[in-house]
Amino acid sequence: MDAKFMKEKPVLPLLTTMALPMVISMLVNSLYNIVDSYFVAQISEDAMTALSLVYPVQNLITAIAIGFGVGINAVISYHLGAEDTVTANTAATHGFVLSALHGVVATVGSIAVTPVFLRMFTSSGHVAGLGIRYARIAFAFSLVVMMSLFFEKLFQSVGRMNITMVSLLCGCITNIVLDPILIFGLGFFPAMGIEGAAWATGIGQVVTLVVYLVVYVARPLPVHLGRKYLIRNKTIDFKLYAVGIPAALNLALPSLLVSCLNALLASYAQSYVVILGIYYKLQTFLYLPANGIVQGMRPIIGYNFGAREYKRVRKIYDITLCMSGVIMAFGTVICLIASKQLISLFTTNMATITAGQTALRIISAGFLVSAVSVTSSGALEGLGKGTQSLVISLFRYVVIIIPAAFVLCRLFGPVGVWNAFWITEVITAAVAFVVYRKSVQIR
Repeated sequence: MDAKFMKEKPVLPLLTTMALPMVISMLVNSLYNIVDSYFVAQISEDAMTALSLVYPVQNLITAIAIGFGVGINAVISYHLGAEDTVTANTAATHGFVLSALHGVVATVGSIAVTPVFLRMFTSSGHVAGLGIRYARIAFAFSLVVMMSLFFEKLFQSVGRMNITMVSLLCGCITNIVLDPILIFGLGFFPAMGIEGAAWATGIGQVVTLVVYLVVYVARPLPVHLGRKYLIRNKTIDFKLYAVGIPAALNLALPSLLVSCLNALLASYAQSYVVILGIYYKLQTFLYLPANGIVQGMRPIIGYNFGAREYKRVRKIYDITLCMSGVIMAFGTVICLIASKQLISLFTTNMATITAGQTALRIISAGFLVSAVSVTSSGALEGLGKGTQSLVISLFRYVVIIIPAAFVLCRLFGPVGVWNAFWITEVITAAVAFVVYRKSVQIR
């Protein structure tokens, strides 16, 4: 099976077919994140705080894996569209080896840095200890994370979104089932507490990787891994990193943002750190489905760009923007109507619930307009324009929100931090529109 259907099938049905499996996958993945946090919150609020503080390092590892995977996806899709299979195979093989190397470095580095990192944001030895116990197990699976995300992007690059969906579903369902068993100790399993959550996550990631490997062997792809493609090729490596590094930075920037905001909020009360952690768990349920649509778009837009189907490139972007906007509008309504119920999933502290309601309602004001920056950034990555995509993310996660949060919290307290979110989304949407239009000047 080749990938020519990506330039022959009508855009809306094609995008829907490609995006739907990813939306389902992302929804299940976000459900896993929420369920994972829910069970950890049942241990104690300190455990939930520890999980929130570990999140930036965890997100950084995922960012490196997905970001480099985006580079692999973009290069393979482009060369398949240009009907250059040899170069596509070379990109895939080099991407495989480099992803494995990244996994080894991430394992050693993350485990080493976590104790120091956690103590920067909490004076509680108990909270830091919980975080270290979780991190040592979870980060031991960094190589597995890197390799499973390599195969995710490999399958996506040739339009095999259903395989990605099945693999992610298997891993997430495994995680969800194992969480209560390993955390609280059911049957012959001992109660492992926060370590149980880490083991559940790691085992789920292994299951995802195993499914990819079985399918790769059983059902060959249009793109192949092989020793003969391991010859030194600086051009391919440069292309992979030229898209992959900016894409990784795009995804890593939220870690920097969360760390900065944690430092601001911790000066008021630990409960605000918990609220920020809860928000980032909840927002995955909104942004991951939107990102699922963007993931479905990337190989299509890259393939058509490589095939010089420029009218289709423009149409793919417009339809993706509309679909993302619908999801964001739905998420806004949910957050406004059910903010109390959503926060109550993670804490029984009434003061935290009340403050969390306020935070969620204020932040959700920027959801709809954020569709512009999310879609534009994803489209630019699919077209191999990683630097331009990074510019949008820098505005969204650093240039505007960190200074705005710093100033507004001095004026209005913690509420100022929440208002910085929607202000940033409005400004970034305008920047994203301009950057995309100037970067993609096609007839």
